[in-house]
Amino acid sequence: MPDPEAPGPESPNPPNKPGRDNNLRFNRGMMWWMIIVGAGLLTMIWLHPFSPGVPSVPYSDFHSQLIQRNIKTVMFKNSGRITFTLKNSIAGSPANAPLKMSTRQPPMAMFGSGWQALVNQMDKYGVVRYKSAPPGSQLWLIFAEDVLPYLILFGLIYFLFFRNLRGGGGGIGMLGNFGRSRHRMLSKEHTNVTFNDVAGIDEAKEELTEIVEFLRNPKRFQRLGGRIPRGVLLIGSPGVGKTLLAKAIAGEAEVPFFSISGSDFVEMFVGVGASRVRDLFKTAKESSPCIIFLDEIDAVGRRRGNGFSTGGHDEREQTLNAILVEMDGFDTNDQVIVIAATNRSDVLDPALTRPGRFDRQVAVPLPDIKGRYEILKVHAKKVKLAGDVDLLRIARQTPMFSGAELAAMVNESALIATMLNHDAVEMADLEEARDKIRFGKAHRSRKIDEEERVLTAWHEAGHAVVQYFSPHADPIHKVTIIPRGSFGGATFSLPEKDRFVESRAFLLAELRVLFGGRIAEAMPSNEISSGASQDIRMASAIARQMVCELGMSDALGPILFTNRDENSGFFPSNRPYSEKTAELIDAEVHRLITTAYDEANKLLQEKRNELTNLKDALLKYETLDAEDVKRIMNGQLLTKPTVTDILAQEQQRRVGDKTATGSQGETGPDMVPQPG
Repeated sequence: MPDPEAPGPESPNPPNKPGRDNNLRFNRGMMWWMIIVGAGLLTMIWLHPFSPGVPSVPYSDFHSQLIQRNIKTVMFKNSGRITFTLKNSIAGSPANAPLKMSTRQPPMAMFGSGWQALVNQMDKYGVVRYKSAPPGSQLWLIFAEDVLPYLILFGLIYFLFFRNLRGGGGGIGMLGNFGRSRHRMLSKEHTNVTFNDVAGIDEAKEELTEIVEFLRNPKRFQRLGGRIPRGVLLIGSPGVGKTLLAKAIAGEAEVPFFSISGSDFVEMFVGVGASRVRDLFKTAKESSPCIIFLDEIDAVGRRRGNGFSTGGHDEREQTLNAILVEMDGFDTNDQVIVIAATNRSDVLDPALTRPGRFDRQVAVPLPDIKGRYEILKVHAKKVKLAGDVDLLRIARQTPMFSGAELAAMVNESALIATMLNHDAVEMADLEEARDKIRFGKAHRSRKIDEEERVLTAWHEAGHAVVQYFSPHADPIHKVTIIPRGSFGGATFSLPEKDRFVESRAFLLAELRVLFGGRIAEAMPSNEISSGASQDIRMASAIARQMVCELGMSDALGPILFTNRDENSGFFPSNRPYSEKTAELIDAEVHRLITTAYDEANKLLQEKRNELTNLKDALLKYETLDAEDVKRIMNGQLLTKPTVTDILAQEQQRRVGDKTATGSQGETGPDMVPQPG
């Protein structure tokens, strides 16, 4: 199965016709360049001094000094600027105040009678003028200083707010094509994903075949008056193949495929999301029949009316309202099917999931063992496998893995095999990739204190012994004290089958296994550590779930004691039960945990020899598989090389390589004496 998250091929833009994304980038680029250039021009015009080193004063001061006959000379510049020299300092100014100043004529005094009146006043008061050419001789300077800034400001306002009022960008008037939808379109020629590329979700494929049939032959359904569902909601965990399934529908029907995520609708500007919704549906109707795929629709489709009133919430509600209107406004002749995907269907607005909009909900579950096997076969075709690879065994070892995780595991195994110089991907490479995907990379080079190493061996041996002798627990697959991810060691189980329901006996066995590590740590020295913190957290969660949600408490009975908020998905602070009931819940949780702890302690005391032998084997070999654990539990010895043997062999190999290199250097061609 191809990677569900991998983007598909996009239809190329026609020659000499740039695509919508290119236009959007072009308009945004021009917008920012206009802002930068305009800001620069305004700064240069308004902050540039009239004359370097000459203070600037208001025109009223110039006119006042002119009437007082305190102006000696005046120089006019063609841009309307005036530089003048005073006869005496202005009253009240410092003694060293400059006598040369500058000002600027008002626009009304620069032309016609205003200009002539100023000239007559200067003649009247005996001012010596020079370079008194009228400013109209160089109108472009006046335009640059007095008119251009206002034109730039108006142009920016027009570009930002009024350009789209004539119909562009959905009619919201924001930043050119900012209101256009950001969808990706796959044409018939480039939608090359079919149902053959989808494995592990056969029931979901079968439920969607009638959608494909309608898109291929709509008249067949319209003949009897039937109406195909307008919307299909795909519900499933991340990575199960919801996006891939939607692409396969489009590929099978050979129709255009419009893809967009819910987060692409919402922006900081109010109204942008609704505009993009209208633009998307308008484009889709023009390409009918087609499919619109809304990925992660819970980003905009959450339940309304939860009491918040922030701007982002209002924008999201406007976007949701636009989606509701567009889906309800489909004409019966519009062969447009909306497919949405989410992993949080519980938070969606009821108006979105009602009949007439998303009137069909298709569950896309995690693959079972058969589905995982089929998915592994699809991805295994891309890599070279060794003869010892058993894909069915790998499928059994990967419960609760999604299709995306299985694809990543196969790819990771190929990388691991390449780094180890293997000729093909071996079974060990696939198992290492599985552990790396689920638990993190093994830290083989980490320096661990010997005391901590022994403590980890006791801990993992305790888990393994309790799990081995618990009939209701999953069988052991592997035990290791090699650090991996955030864990100092790990005990892996291998479920014999997919488990869709968990029995009370299985959950109690899980509690005993979780406490086995802590109990084993304390057995040699009666000292405990923080290594069991994660085990305690998991055990507490399981016990509380058994009491509060699963009705597995004899004292409280089958009653639900949690109140999950359907809108947020979290538990509210107000408890739907009394303080007395809360005390009973705490007592039941405590009883389950202490009972499991005591039973695990009793089992480990009875199996003290097996526990010690397993601990010693872990210190010698570091990793034991299920067969090794079985031999140790039966009192047999292991014959495989220990970690010390492997390190010694590696050291000898390195010494041999250095010796061979040195010998070749002494007898090689470079060391042969040359005749001279």
